[in-house]
Amino acid sequence: MEKIKTYVSAVLAILFWGLSFIWSNRLVMQGIPVEYFLPIRILSAAVILLAFNLICHYDLRIKRHDMLTFLLLAACEPFIYFFCETYGIQFTGSPTISSLVIASTPVVAIFAGVVFFKEHITWQHIVGMLVCVVGLVLVTKASRGDSRLFYFGIAVLILAVIAEVAYASFTKALSGGYKPTVIVMYQFFIGSVFFLPLFLTRGMEHYTPEVYNIWNVWEPILCLSILCSCIAFVLWAYAIAKLGVAKSSIFQALNPVITALAGFVLGDEILHGGQWVGLGIAVLGVIMTQLNLGKKNLLAGLIKKK
Repeated sequence: MEKIKTYVSAVLAILFWGLSFIWSNRLVMQGIPVEYFLPIRILSAAVILLAFNLICHYDLRIKRHDMLTFLLLAACEPFIYFFCETYGIQFTGSPTISSLVIASTPVVAIFAGVVFFKEHITWQHIVGMLVCVVGLVLVTKASRGDSRLFYFGIAVLILAVIAEVAYASFTKALSGGYKPTVIVMYQFFIGSVFFLPLFLTRGMEHYTPEVYNIWNVWEPILCLSILCSCIAFVLWAYAIAKLGVAKSSIFQALNPVITALAGFVLGDEILHGGQWVGLGIAVLGVIMTQLNLGKKNLLAGLIKKK
């Protein structure tokens, strides 16, 4: 039952994050600055989680030796990751292509999990990840267009991947001493402080109530705040604590699948026959990574030999 609960938490978190690419892209397409809607998203999520933690009477005290870890956690995500992810969407011009780059997170996470947390990685985990990547390529097969900023957008998204893996590592380190909702609450409050100078300058530079205070702007902001920040991050912190850095990050590979499906349903993107096949292959790959077919810790053995 505990394992089912963990997997459901991971899948729901990835579901909301897959949709976040669509909602972020809608804000970008309306000309709303990243520096405006990201700080609002993060701060509102932190306030909601504070209310929840107070109602549940959770211990909100931070141990002195964990202060630096919380600061690094917030610096990686939300600050670096969200900033790079949103700008990556803007520069590449495609939520699906952006989510495909983010889906490379498991490649980095596998080494982080083995090196820093001595996590168990087998041959079948590697094969499953490769199968998933094949499916993702089919799902997200698209033209990059003529944007000169496309490759810069890809580089920015790769930086987001590195920040995501570092964030998962810090969350794993904190998960033994704090409730997931407490970790995420402080993560967002500290992250809001990092975003504040950008919000007060570039975020508010062209602010006009007629453009910013309309439902078409606030609907995606609220979805990002409540679903993709409050709920998704709490579920993800729980999944990391139970599965570890490497195995939980493998679920990130489903991001472009969900984004492509959401784009198809909402009319933002069109899927072709080969991409539907890719959806099935990608899901099969993720399932393979979660099966305990082997017992040999592959990467740990390789690293030990070196």
